[in-house]
Amino acid sequence: MFGYIIKKLYILLLFIFFLSIVVFIISRLSPGEPLYAFYGEAVEHMSSLEHQQALTRLGLDKPFYLQYLTWISNIFTGDFGISLKYKQPAIDILLSFLNNTIYLGLISYILVFGLAIICAIFCVYYENTLLDKCICKLGTIIYYIPSFWLGLILILIFSINIPLLPTSGAFDIGMEHDIFNRLKHMLLPLIVMIVSHLWYYTYIIREKLLLETRKDYVLLAKAKGLSKLYILIHHCLKNVLPTIINIMSISATHILSGTYIVEAVFSYPGIGYLSIESAKYHDYNLLILIVLFTGFIVIIFSLSAQIINELIDPRITFRRTPHEHKQS
Repeated sequence: MFGYIIKKLYILLLFIFFLSIVVFIISRLSPGEPLYAFYGEAVEHMSSLEHQQALTRLGLDKPFYLQYLTWISNIFTGDFGISLKYKQPAIDILLSFLNNTIYLGLISYILVFGLAIICAIFCVYYENTLLDKCICKLGTIIYYIPSFWLGLILILIFSINIPLLPTSGAFDIGMEHDIFNRLKHMLLPLIVMIVSHLWYYTYIIREKLLLETRKDYVLLAKAKGLSKLYILIHHCLKNVLPTIINIMSISATHILSGTYIVEAVFSYPGIGYLSIESAKYHDYNLLILIVLFTGFIVIIFSLSAQIINELIDPRITFRRTPHEHKQS
């Protein structure tokens, strides 16, 4: 297993390296004036000499490859560059916004899959009944509601017509340590996240459980007098658990992208909101750092799922070459 993990970490570093090159080049080729993020409207009043001096000060006057070599060499010293918009180290800005995304993303991630498993078991238990059919139809309709449209409707109802919940922000000023205040700001984004993703994963888990209930061991368990609910939870669910974990690992990108959209709709100060701002203002260093961080998280989820699958299901073995099989 140690060798397997080392191999995956090597692939991770290689992927991050190539991702950094692609993002660096694309960000530099995008149209717009990056000096606006740092100097604001003062750029319009700069002379040609002052404009060139500003580019030199920020290291933007060099060719792409020299800029990249400087940037990647500074990374090894812990320097990810300065944010042009916030005029602070990019890593500090990322960390200051990261907590809000972690709170929203992690809570929605747990609720989506927790509720998806419960709903899937419920649908399988009442398979082909009117209740199951109604839930399936309703879930399909809700799933196709655009998340940004749902967010705007919720803001209109619960923040404007019935002023119960805030429209933006992660907490009120000076109340960042108040859990209930944070939850109040997070409630509408959480509703959108759950509604947008719940049925998709419920349907997948439902289908996996239905296939499992068709197997011979289920008939044997019923013949022994075990209840249908007991069989579903203690046998069928246990056997499809590795598949669910795979789904959870793959869904990291799905839910993460959903978090970005929700943060934009509700002006929730997280990584998604920050990425839009950094792209808008050509904040190169911050944008690259956000993309690399997101890619790193996605790969870590996938790697963790594979390792956990090995521990849960002994039938799954690490892939080995024919030479390794002969040696064993």
